[in-house]
Amino acid sequence: MSELSHESPLAGVTPPPGLSVSLREITDRGMIDLRGHGSDQAFLSAVKGALGLDLPLRPRTSAGSDDLRVLWLSMDQWLILCPRTKAAEILAALRSALTGVHSLAVDVSDMRAVIRIEGGGCREVLMKGTSLDLLDAEYRPGCCRRMRFAEIAALLSVVEDNVFDVYVFRSYARYAWDFVCATAREPARVRLFGAQDAPA
Repeated sequence: MSELSHESPLAGVTPPPGLSVSLREITDRGMIDLRGHGSDQAFLSAVKGALGLDLPLRPRTSAGSDDLRVLWLSMDQWLILCPRTKAAEILAALRSALTGVHSLAVDVSDMRAVIRIEGGGCREVLMKGTSLDLLDAEYRPGCCRRMRFAEIAALLSVVEDNVFDVYVFRSYARYAWDFVCATAREPARVRLFGAQDAPA
């Protein structure tokens, strides 16, 4: 009997030479969509018991420890990130803890592709596809939010100062990848006025 195997939506795709930033796909990420009432103490307690951490309750924030991270998506929705190999185990623990509690937990690891953009100038590259002002102090490590990127729905997560993960539905993965490759070409590099050194 054949076994199911996972194939990345960007399998075999590599960034072209001459980019101003580093670009790669994160292929080993498990994702669990969690729904519930953020004001329900039974829900919050059950999730903490299963994950070992408190859910982030403030908009555009995240929480995590070791290889587990939870992104706030809305007042009743979170995205749990973990190694793909641990997704089934974490999902089972969540469902067991949430028995009898109004909630929903679903493995959505195959729903999205994750494109990592890093290096100096990555914010400028990203701003070519979104109206967000990524130079604002709000966009520091741990921040996450939904956005429109290159006219498609996407999720942005600030991993480190110059490291961003962009989540897109897998059917748009190649389009988003090609868009970043085009806008990140070295000849297309831009230096924003606010980021330039003052004249001596």
